[in-house]
Amino acid sequence: MRIGLLTEGGYPYVSGDARLWCDRLVRGLARHEFRVYALSRSLRQEDEGWMPLPPQVTRVRTAPLWTAVDDGAAHGRDLHGRRARRRFTEAYADLARAVCEGGAAEGRASRSRGACANGCAEDGVNGCTGDCASARPSGRTGDYGDDRQADRFGNALYALADLAREEGGLGSALRSEGALRVWERACRTPGTVRTAHGARVGELLAVARHVERALRPLSLDWYEDAELGAVDLCHATAGGSAALPALLARHFSGVPLLVTEYGVPLRTHYLATADAPPAVRALLASFHGRLAAEVYRRAARITPGNAHVRRWQEHCGADRAKLRTVYPGMEASRFAEVVADVADAAEGAGSAERAGSAERAERAEPAETSAPRRSEPGGAARRAAGAAATTGGTAEREAFEREAFERETAEREAAEREAAERESAAHESASGAGDTLVWVGRVEPAKDLVSLLHAFAEVRAHVPTARLRIVGTAAGAEGRAYLEHCEHLAARLFPDDGHEDTRPCGDRPVSFEEAGAPDAPDLAAVYAAGAVVVLSSVVEGFPVSLVEAMFCGRATVSTDVGAVVEVIGGTGLVVPPREPAALARACVALLRDPARRRRLGEAARARALELFTVEQNVMAFDGLYLDVVSHSPRRRVLVDDRGAPLPFGTPAEARLPGNWTGPRRPLRRAPLWASDTTTPPAAPAQRPEPVGEGAAR
Repeated sequence: MRIGLLTEGGYPYVSGDARLWCDRLVRGLARHEFRVYALSRSLRQEDEGWMPLPPQVTRVRTAPLWTAVDDGAAHGRDLHGRRARRRFTEAYADLARAVCEGGAAEGRASRSRGACANGCAEDGVNGCTGDCASARPSGRTGDYGDDRQADRFGNALYALADLAREEGGLGSALRSEGALRVWERACRTPGTVRTAHGARVGELLAVARHVERALRPLSLDWYEDAELGAVDLCHATAGGSAALPALLARHFSGVPLLVTEYGVPLRTHYLATADAPPAVRALLASFHGRLAAEVYRRAARITPGNAHVRRWQEHCGADRAKLRTVYPGMEASRFAEVVADVADAAEGAGSAERAGSAERAERAEPAETSAPRRSEPGGAARRAAGAAATTGGTAEREAFEREAFERETAEREAAEREAAERESAAHESASGAGDTLVWVGRVEPAKDLVSLLHAFAEVRAHVPTARLRIVGTAAGAEGRAYLEHCEHLAARLFPDDGHEDTRPCGDRPVSFEEAGAPDAPDLAAVYAAGAVVVLSSVVEGFPVSLVEAMFCGRATVSTDVGAVVEVIGGTGLVVPPREPAALARACVALLRDPARRRRLGEAARARALELFTVEQNVMAFDGLYLDVVSHSPRRRVLVDDRGAPLPFGTPAEARLPGNWTGPRRPLRRAPLWASDTTTPPAAPAQRPEPVGEGAAR
């Protein structure tokens, strides 16, 4: 099967989103052929180069989203002529009216403002980030799924794509003064959202620039029969601009579309425009909502990464019959060695404990010869019951027997608890966890480390030996400032842990460690060295740190945001966000109960190995590929030089399963003057220079 993999700001570049799971997917499906079509987000990303590509990647094309390309020059012509300009004006006006009259964004904003009980109503468009338990996407399902407006937006989008394919020069037209006038007229049209009526020229310029950037893929030449038109399936790894090439491949060539979203692009756009004027926020929210609804409507299958993403997709009009949840696949092998070492050490510690108990029992045997033999648990009670039976009646005998049974049961349960606690203590001492809390992640305000530090102050009041390790990297200037603020707060809450403290990190109540530093330990060792892994976020998508902790068999305490509850599934404790007291109580409860920690950790590891491995992710997508192609097979009509259908143009072996499109060993040795055109190209060592609208490699 030939797959067209479309990415934005990720694979095959060494930096960016979704690069790791795309690389694992491509390498895991070696029997398929992949063609990668990548949109880059910055010059720095392109300069950093590509990841090593496997041989099943036979073609790579790239195009920049961070700069405008003179597509008129690339086509050898510009958008000239009255007819071409009229086609552009009519199509762009329909698109602008569909955006301006799409009042779903403003309606949802007015319904959602102030609806969050957790105090995170910071986004003027959505009212809340949508990640907390009391701020799920509100409004009726499919606010962007109005058929009339959806048809108008889709038809306008495809009309612009047809114009770009036939005439060229779409990019310069989208940046022209005529495009600005189109937005001015659309905002003054009756039925427009109230916020857009008072939009000023500067605000409309910002909207026009953003829309032009989002629609740049329309000007690419990726939709020809030799490109995306020749694949069996388009797999878009994100919505928005990344899915536009696949959407047009379906429009021009009938290629089925599979869309995967592990984040919420619509929510990302909401938060990115939080500081913009209200008119800009409303119009851009409507545009991205319409674009997402069109992608979901045309897709054959939609694969959200978790239920949180799925709710947003349904809210944007996605058909529930098309949705298939596929969890991200993570590499579990790097955590297996740490878990095995801890298990071996714990087994050795348990064996030593049992040997010590046997030795102490042997030393105590001579003393028992001169002392009366110690009776087994409950023996005295049974003898007393027997003696009473000879002198008392039936009722007294039954009462004594019941009391003896209850005492024997209590003694047996106490002995079992004591044995379990000794075994858990041996396990904890072998792993070196003790009373250590571990936090791992990217340092930024959304992680709410301030609440974590206040909660840990309460934990120390109940467990004086507890320690907190914060391991992470600051995200940008805002993250560095937030990290410095947290360090000063820790110094105030724990005066003996100031900046001038020269004690080792393991001896301090709170330690801040940079992930990835030369002297920083491996993340697997960090997780294994903690008794409890904590997540204190107020905004979270898919909690990667929790899954890594689950692979290490650690118990977790986390806040109820994003997909946290879905990921842990009852194998950890969950508390409301921004409640340090509840977070502290949960941590203390686990620190005081080693046996419970161990049970939760074992259950968490079993769940992670079942749901979040690379193998299950690859198998799920392999099945989806076959399912989509079986329900939407390509029916290519081959024609001759005169344009007439070519009988028997598609050979019968084209229907055979297997990697018939891949390279084959020749039946006989080819002559020296012939070249093997089926040999896939070598992986590029560095970034290729884009040629025109896309660079083919």
